[in-house]
Amino acid sequence: MNIYVGNLSYSISEDDLRDAFSAFGEVSSVSIIMDKFSGQSKGFAFVEMPNSSEAEAAIEGLNERELQGRNLRVNQAKPREERPARHPRH
Repeated sequence: MNIYVGNLSYSISEDDLRDAFSAFGEVSSVSIIMDKFSGQSKGFAFVEMPNSSEAEAAIEGLNERELQGRNLRVNQAKPREERPARHPRH
């Protein structure tokens, strides 16, 4: 299950998140979203957990939980909606 984690401290590392989520089960990947121009964290991440019941437990256990001074927002990630293609202006 892909899990959205928001309201992150900008100084948090992927290892910090992996540690927090590992308490609930196996974590297959952690990806902190970075601004491609500044290289700064955008304050949210995605955590992939292969076992749905462990992922549900992590969402339940970590949502609104304080980590590095910020209350996390944790929920099941929703697929990104397809954006309509931009048509070039003539």
